[in-house]
Amino acid sequence: MSRVMFPYAVNDISALAKSMSRELGAAEGRPGHVQLLNMLARAAGYRNYQHFRAGAEGTPEQPPPAPIADQGLVERVARHFDSEGRLLRWPSRDSHVRLALWALWARLEAGAVHTEREISAVLKTLHVFGDHALLRRALVDYGLVTRTADCRDYRRIEQPPPADALALIRRLASSRH
Repeated sequence: MSRVMFPYAVNDISALAKSMSRELGAAEGRPGHVQLLNMLARAAGYRNYQHFRAGAEGTPEQPPPAPIADQGLVERVARHFDSEGRLLRWPSRDSHVRLALWALWARLEAGAVHTEREISAVLKTLHVFGDHALLRRALVDYGLVTRTADCRDYRRIEQPPPADALALIRRLASSRH
C-alpha cells in the first residue's frame, strides 16, 4: 500500500515555533506520533490532524482561520509611536522593528515611485528622532520597499501585511483620528 503525502506549509515559522513550544510545554511526557501530528496541524490553524488531512485531500472544508494578532506585541510596539502615528524612537528588538516598519510602510503611497529625496521627505514626517536614512535603509533591508541599484527610485512593495502588522496599522490609524 502506497503512502499518501500531504504537503505542509505555514506562512510564519516564528508563529509555528511559538505554537509548538506552547503545545510541547502543555503535553504530559513525551508526545507520541498522533499527538505530534495534531500539534503541527493546530500550529497551522487547523482543529486537528484530521481537519488538516481533509483539507489536503480536497474535501470541502472551511479554510484555516486567519492568523490572530498578538495584541500584547501590538500594544508594546504602539508605545513607540506618538498620537499622530510618528515613530518616537528606534525599537531595540528586531520583532518590534519589523512591526514598526510595517506601520511606516502603510503610510507610503501604494504604486508611487519616489526619488531618494522624496522618500526621505515622507519619512521625515513619519518619525521624530531625526534619522530618515536609517528608516529608508531598514524598509529596503526588511523587504518592504525596493530601490534601483543606483538608489534613485524607491517603491513600496505591495504585499499583504501579517496579522500583527494589520492590527498595529489599524491601532495607529484610529489614534490619529
